Amino acid sequence: MEKIRERFANFQKALLRLKEAVSERSDNPLLYDGAIQRFEFTYELAWKLLKAYLEYQGIVSISSPRAVFKEAFSVGLIENQEKWLRMIEDRNLTVHTYDECVAKIIFERIKSDYLPLFEELEKKIEELIK
Repeated sequence: MEKIRERFANFQKALLRLKEAVSERSDNPLLYDGAIQRFEFTYELAWKLLKAYLEYQGIVSISSPRAVFKEAFSVGLIENQEKWLRMIEDRNLTVHTYDECVAKIIFERIKSDYLPLFEELEKKIEELIK
């Protein structure tokens, strides 16, 4: 459980930084870049947190983000599996290519779709590790 609490604390810090980034209103490309980097970091911590929790529950045969999200959905840790899976695709786009138009689209998805998913995950894990 200590490993989960440590991962959760790191996830919460990253989530706070992501919230700061998306709350700024600007057309500055640096804003998009910074928010996307914070999204990538929060995404990594989220799936690893879920993986650690699933392992704690005895589910140890999963190692990819896609498998972790699917399993987390099947056991009720997360909702809206489609958005979590789309998050993987967007994260891969931001890591492997750069296109300012794509960056703006993903930035908007971070604000409208992914930030709420991360916030729901934060609440769910917080309840589970009390």
